[in-house]
Amino acid sequence: MNKENIILTKSFDFALQIIELYKEMKAQNEYVLSKQVLRSGTSIGANVEEATAAISKKDFTAKMSISSKEARETRYWLKLIDRSNLVNVNVKSHLNDVEQLINILTAIVKTSQNN
Repeated sequence: MNKENIILTKSFDFALQIIELYKEMKAQNEYVLSKQVLRSGTSIGANVEEATAAISKKDFTAKMSISSKEARETRYWLKLIDRSNLVNVNVKSHLNDVEQLINILTAIVKTSQNN
């Protein structure tokens, strides 16, 4: 039986949520910030997926570090969307979810650097 990879699952589910947010923002004619959050929000999981096929510990740590950076960038865009009032969307749950991802990714990177 395969053990579930929590960061893979959470980052994939988060990407799906970001795609829905993107569609909601596009429907309100917001194209710049929506594209930014789409790119960074879906990149988190893409880099986690790449890390699972890393050829070395250094490669794994590098991919997870990139994923962590993308999560932080996504947090920035979500805060900007939240406070700018450019569109009428609620991003509070997305902000909570990205904080969880940042915490998990930070722990993974620190652990892989220390081992």
